[in-house]
Amino acid sequence: MQHSFSSWVAIPTDSDFTLANLPYGIFSSEGRYRRVGVAIGDQILDLWAVHELGFFAGIDLMKTAFALNLNLFIGHGPQDWKAVRQRLTELLNADFPEKDRLLPALVPQASARMHLPVKVGDYTDFYASEYHATNVGRLFRPDQPLMPNWKHLPVAYHGRASSVVVSGKDFHRPHGQTVPPGSEVPQFGPSKALDFELELAAVVGRETGLGEVVKTTTADDHLFGFVLLNDWSARDIQRWEYQPLGPFLGKNFCTSISPWVVTLAALEAFRVAGPTQHPPVLPYLQTTTPGHFDLNLDVFLSGNNLAETRISHSNAKFLYWNFAQMLAHHTSGGCPMQVGDLLGSGTISGPTPDSLGCLLEMTGGGKIPLSLSGIERRYLLDGDTVTLRGHAGEGERRVGFGEVRGMVLP
Repeated sequence: MQHSFSSWVAIPTDSDFTLANLPYGIFSSEGRYRRVGVAIGDQILDLWAVHELGFFAGIDLMKTAFALNLNLFIGHGPQDWKAVRQRLTELLNADFPEKDRLLPALVPQASARMHLPVKVGDYTDFYASEYHATNVGRLFRPDQPLMPNWKHLPVAYHGRASSVVVSGKDFHRPHGQTVPPGSEVPQFGPSKALDFELELAAVVGRETGLGEVVKTTTADDHLFGFVLLNDWSARDIQRWEYQPLGPFLGKNFCTSISPWVVTLAALEAFRVAGPTQHPPVLPYLQTTTPGHFDLNLDVFLSGNNLAETRISHSNAKFLYWNFAQMLAHHTSGGCPMQVGDLLGSGTISGPTPDSLGCLLEMTGGGKIPLSLSGIERRYLLDGDTVTLRGHAGEGERRVGFGEVRGMVLP
């Protein structure tokens, strides 16, 4: 049965959480321990309660699939993802006849606490934006911004899952070794070049075994959905430590993700073709369907007498590599994946100065301050708050992530 996108739950104008979206998260509130909820307007539909009320009859899911984190539910696989989404669309549609029975399952978002949506076993961060890689490369290698391998494979490093936190969790400025300008001797102390990175991350939806390879043509069955991700970065620590093995302490102190996981199904309507990949990629990385998404992505900065100000407006369609290619390459050597693993896109920058995804690019490595209503920033100060927001579409078909927010503590 074809439904409209009108819901019996009131949905404010410009809400990210329409009937077309139905993102999943983990919440708690008075009388409700951590459980799976779906955002609709400014409410949360408690799926544990929905199951108790008998509305998931006919779908082979135990109530425990909606507790603690999303991993157990996600692990049921694409058939159940589809069945639950279809049932939720029916339950929340304006023409649903038993809405009164569902009222006890609604919880105002304002009275709920959000938690990390998935148990993250592993976190891999890619470097998938050509604009970002080129801009950063020019700072350090003006004659060869992109390394020879960059257009042949999705470059990545393995991050630290234990420091992945949910939006709203503030963090302390990291300490580490840095080398002051003009010196060759390192010193230990707080980072003086703290940065954010605007990213999108895929949530892996299926476990694979050692030696099992995921092809680009079947990758969609292995990707449950997406979160916004802020890969906080200490550029001065990173600069000293990254050669020859890549990021370490400059990246592992905090990574923030949005509390709501927007499903791949909700983003299908916003698929677009990515940039032409030249030279042609090897056969195992070739894709036959559009693998990018037309997602508006914004970065806001506030704190230290600065009112919340948008400092970047980018789009996920600017990525060079798509997530099917990232997953296919990740598993091409036989690396096993786990439900809940995160695949970060790396900083998403666009072709214009107002679409850059980090301060490293915006300030030319800290050399040219960013001027914001008379206030300057080269890198982040203690007390600064960075907020990422993202959405696709408008009106009753708008699909968004809410936000991911974090503040720098001394």
